Amino acid sequence: MAACMYCGSDVLRHDPVFVDELDGDERTEVGAFCNYACLSAYIDEEGLTTGASCEWNPA
Repeated sequence: MAACMYCGSDVLRHDPVFVDELDGDERTEVGAFCNYACLSAYIDEEGLTTGASCEWNPA
């Protein structure tokens, strides 16, 4: 069973979202979530977007 990192449910019983990181040329799974709602809630609660920004150039 792959447990959701947010709610702990079995992700394979839902519409799972898997998160990978790229290390050189290889991808490594670093997380699994039941669905996008659990992923979104996890991002919010962990403050993962704090201090993150995209570069925007209005020109």
